[in-house]
Amino acid sequence: MVAVDLDTLFRTSDVISLHCPLTQDNRGFVNHQRLEMMKPTAFLINTSRGPLIDEPALAEALNRGRIAGAGLDVLCEEPPKPDNPLFSAQNCTITPHIAWATKAARQRLMDIAVANVRTFLQGQPQNVVSR
Repeated sequence: MVAVDLDTLFRTSDVISLHCPLTQDNRGFVNHQRLEMMKPTAFLINTSRGPLIDEPALAEALNRGRIAGAGLDVLCEEPPKPDNPLFSAQNCTITPHIAWATKAARQRLMDIAVANVRTFLQGQPQNVVSR
């Protein structure tokens, strides 16, 4: 794997999938300028944080055929307003941000919580956030 700058990434990628936290430095970094850099055959996927993307710019890029499509499970505002421009954008699939809500995921969370309490009571804490 070769690391490249963001502009090169946006110009050359067939699929861009966002997996990052939201910070003041990256809020809205997928904007009109970066969407214009993308290949018309490229897809954008966001499963991290909605405000990483300028939603009106993405809707415009999709409706103009500037990019091939987008798959989102997060939006800038949740629950979204009915007039969100992405609801009517071409080739845009939006799913609820609820991957954690499956029975298996919830069971795993409960198992981890119980194990944390058990090991703490035994004097051997695990998954310690700060020391």
